[in-house]
Amino acid sequence: MNCMKSLGQKLMARGFDRQTAELQVRIAILNRFTALGIPFTEPAV
Repeated sequence: MNCMKSLGQKLMARGFDRQTAELQVRIAILNRFTALGIPFTEPAV
């Protein structure tokens, strides 16, 4: 939840459908940042 708040304390959208879409976009951004931060390791052959 702390990461969600780092992208903004409040929701900008007023309607419920738009709020859910905004949260889904924020979650997608956080997941992408997490994926970029995970190192990809390969076994040395």
